Amino acid sequence: MNDEPEEPAQPGGSPSPQGERRLRAVDGDAYASWDEIYTDNVVRLYRLIYSKVGNRPDAEDLTTEVFLAALGPLRTSASRPEVRAYLVATARTVLAAFWRRRLGKEVTTIELAQDLAFLTDPPPESDAPARAQRVLAALPDRYRRVLELRFLESRSIKETAQEMGVSVANAKVLQHRALRMAAAEPEGGQA
Repeated sequence: MNDEPEEPAQPGGSPSPQGERRLRAVDGDAYASWDEIYTDNVVRLYRLIYSKVGNRPDAEDLTTEVFLAALGPLRTSASRPEVRAYLVATARTVLAAFWRRRLGKEVTTIELAQDLAFLTDPPPESDAPARAQRVLAALPDRYRRVLELRFLESRSIKETAQEMGVSVANAKVLQHRALRMAAAEPEGGQA
């Protein structure tokens, strides 16, 4: 598969000169590039596959397999519905192979009518950031700060201790207590 536009023939049937690049018209219902195909479909496809396998690592691996399998035969000039239909057909094949390896038999349970929401609806907005802010706001300052440093800023325990001016052991204790207190909050106990 080649994403480069084909050079149109010049008048008289001769190809265009070397090095001359032509633009390719893109239909409003088609993707402009592989990047756009991937960006527009990866979350949808991941959600569909996750609903079938039930765990993140397998869903991520299988989503990658689908895109790798589709890379060769799929045309970027295909319409959006054609691309999505092809990705679903590829996902069905990849899932069948996955279950054949895992269970010893093929299981292909993607029903387009039933699973159409995964492909057409945008992913729902998560309320996790708002819930996390509410839980953090309910904590005392030192506990909130240790959790912000560790989990929101991805700092190491040593960096957190230095930032807070405490020992590493004290930072670990603060983190442990903060997590216990956050879990005990009514908002923190919900999934």
